[in-house]
Amino acid sequence: MSEALLKNVQDMLNEEKWTRATLSNYSTSQFKELDTILKEARDARIYDDLKKLCDEHLVHTKNSIIALYLSGMIALSRQIIDDAALTNLVSIFVDNHKWGIVKYLCERILDYGESKFALRMLAECYKNDNEEDKVYDIWERLVKVDYEEADLSKALAEHFEGLGKIEEAVDYYKKALHRYINKQLFTNVREIWVKLIEYCPEDIDFFLHVQKKIAKNISEEKAVLLLQDVYSSCRQQGDINTSIKILKLILQYDERDSWARKEIIECFREKYANHSQLEEYIKISNLSQSWRNVHEAIQDFEKHIAFDKGNFVFHRTWGVGRIAKVQGDEIVIDFAKKRNHSMALKMAVDALQTLSKNHIWVLKATQKKEKLHDRVKDDPTWALKTIIKSFGNSCDLKRVKAELVPSVLSPGEWTTWNTKARAILKSDPSFGVSPDNIDLYVVRDRPISIEEKLYNQFKAEKNFFDRVNTLRTFVSQKEIELDSEFFTEMFNYFTAYLRSYSQVNEQVLASYLLVKDLVGRYPHLNTGLQFNFLDIFDGIDDIPSIFENLKDTKLKEEFLHHIKLFVPDWADIYIRLFPYVLLTSIIVSLEKEGYEQKLVSMVQSCFENYRDNKEAVVWIYRNLREEPWFAAANISEEKQLITLIHILDLSFREIENHRDTTENRKINKQAQTILFKDGTLKSFLMKADPDTINRIYTLIDDVKDLDPAEKLNIRSVIVDRFPDFKFYGDETEKTVSSRSLIVTMAMYQEKQKQIQYIMDVEVPANSKEIAVALDQGDLRENAEYKAAKEKQEILNSTVAKLKDEIERAQLFDPDTANTSRVSFGTKVILINDSEGVEEEYTILGPWESDPENKIISYLSPFGGVILNKKVGEKFDFSINDEKIAYTVKAISVAAL
Repeated sequence: MSEALLKNVQDMLNEEKWTRATLSNYSTSQFKELDTILKEARDARIYDDLKKLCDEHLVHTKNSIIALYLSGMIALSRQIIDDAALTNLVSIFVDNHKWGIVKYLCERILDYGESKFALRMLAECYKNDNEEDKVYDIWERLVKVDYEEADLSKALAEHFEGLGKIEEAVDYYKKALHRYINKQLFTNVREIWVKLIEYCPEDIDFFLHVQKKIAKNISEEKAVLLLQDVYSSCRQQGDINTSIKILKLILQYDERDSWARKEIIECFREKYANHSQLEEYIKISNLSQSWRNVHEAIQDFEKHIAFDKGNFVFHRTWGVGRIAKVQGDEIVIDFAKKRNHSMALKMAVDALQTLSKNHIWVLKATQKKEKLHDRVKDDPTWALKTIIKSFGNSCDLKRVKAELVPSVLSPGEWTTWNTKARAILKSDPSFGVSPDNIDLYVVRDRPISIEEKLYNQFKAEKNFFDRVNTLRTFVSQKEIELDSEFFTEMFNYFTAYLRSYSQVNEQVLASYLLVKDLVGRYPHLNTGLQFNFLDIFDGIDDIPSIFENLKDTKLKEEFLHHIKLFVPDWADIYIRLFPYVLLTSIIVSLEKEGYEQKLVSMVQSCFENYRDNKEAVVWIYRNLREEPWFAAANISEEKQLITLIHILDLSFREIENHRDTTENRKINKQAQTILFKDGTLKSFLMKADPDTINRIYTLIDDVKDLDPAEKLNIRSVIVDRFPDFKFYGDETEKTVSSRSLIVTMAMYQEKQKQIQYIMDVEVPANSKEIAVALDQGDLRENAEYKAAKEKQEILNSTVAKLKDEIERAQLFDPDTANTSRVSFGTKVILINDSEGVEEEYTILGPWESDPENKIISYLSPFGGVILNKKVGEKFDFSINDEKIAYTVKAISVAAL
């Protein structure tokens, strides 16, 4: 069937060529017949053969109708970006005014997704048929996929305006406005701007956002002209606060604008008409004097104007106060701890912070704690708005917590409250993020749309890969159309990397993968860029490095998928990548394709070069040892464990030298878990021969930073199995380093519990004591603060001493007690020759020392003299200028 179908098409192509069929002979029925051939070819799975046949025919017969249609439709079904064949075909029939065929072809193209070209041609068909309503429907589809189409957006706006559908008209006017700005056509911009002020004067956020774009794309002077239009509208509506905000923007563009300066003075007069010191403060700030910098004058005026009877202020020592009266240059304030306090106005302006009556500090100072607690707990939205507005309408959650815990909410209540607050900040349209800092939240005067909220988040994010995730989130929102100026700007951010790169880095690679994915799902986003994955891949200098820097899991997966799909030697690249990426998917892919021998070689290389592949060796040990092909690597269990011990030692030394500390701590923890917590080393030692055991233990004993308890446990395992085992390096007279501190296991654990208690209980409690003392104000005469600070110093000193001692500690193994002479862990009976009596002592360390119970430290003066004495040996010891003669009578193992 396949061969017959291809032969039939070849005959059709030849007949078309030799008979020179004219365009007048074609109708939609012929194309429907070609559609039947396409269906048969798809069912027979010979699309590629059919396309190849047609493409070869087009080389010498470029206007073959049959070949153009079949090749073009196959390419379209495969989502191949190149639509030249169908574009050429449609153009042939447009030129010959065969509108019925043009319409059929365009509708077939649109069956596979939106196409700018097909939509334009279809609109022309409906124009020729005088079907005006259908033309507008097509234009609506077209402006959604052609982000540069401004004239049609305006035409649609005027169409809906004529129908009285103002909401739809405003939407299209906004689209047209942005697109005219991009084209720098200010006359068109001004015309639409005036329309939008007429129809949605309350949408101030939109106008303020757009004026920034105008200032950047066209000029600041033009932005000022448009802001003046908005200002006039706000004044007419009596919105004095927004009017002042707009005038400040105008003055930022041109601080010498005398009109704006005069207007802002009039606005201040209107806003503060009831203020007792209004004219005085205008005079003091020199707001009306052209020689004074306008921004400094405004700032000065706004500082002063906040000082009026009944307003609240804050002093760093006296806290919140309320202005009782203002008389000339003097201001009287009632603070909670200092009532009827008089200050010079100038000093007050410099020393005090003015607060609104709804400021969180004012509420905490004036409301009962129980009432405020209940409201904050029951209404997180109100609390968030109150606190954010209290700090210049820009606040992060750390600041929110500082204001609420522990003064309003307990730490336990905060945990639950914080979860609710985060959900509100994310979903409530009343909240947005600062365009300059993703961590700062703002309260919106008007609800913000989800697309604008995500756009603002995108702009505020500084990290490239955070922006990748935000764009993905934007695209995933069902209620968002991808024709908005917000999406266009975000999408263009990534395409800009592809248009201007000179070297492939992680941003360029990520942009390619992201853009390719989006264009694949939404073909109308075609960027026109003419390069493929291999072009990008060939530009990568260091594949492992760029993979590691690709800080996005989905992009990493896409990168690996593209390598396998398009790079001939993908298996070798996977092998090179694995030690750096440690992904199971790489192993699975190589196993499926039969590359077990490459995996064997990779494992052998990792173990041989463990210094450079520490993390890979640990990962392989934990995940691949049970694979059928692993045995072919011929790495004995002893060698595997020895390699892990070397890695453990190496990571300890790297940590000590502050090299890649985080990574080495992770590797160190994993190695310790395998060797000790999982019981792997113990299991191996239970079946190993004595020579192997000695080799393993010697390596473990040489890891100087390993917890002594782990060494002691391993030693105990060996002794339990071989009671007479002689450890390499053991001596009957083994000297102890002056820095070392021999301790028993019981006291070692006790000291660890002690330091843990101080860090977990006493230090936090002390920190709270300091915080409470700080809230009491003046520190100079604050006895509670001084006592808390003294306690802090004692705790810090105690912790430092304990840490030093624990680091020096060497655990004593009772099984190694040596009774041939006096040593740690022995009980000695002495004859006091001077007095003729027997004395009994137990020799331990300074931690265990208890002279009243005859337990003495080997580091004490008397202990140091006794140490290493044998039975029968005589010695003298002087105390308080008295010399006492002793003879060692007996030495035994102490009961511990």
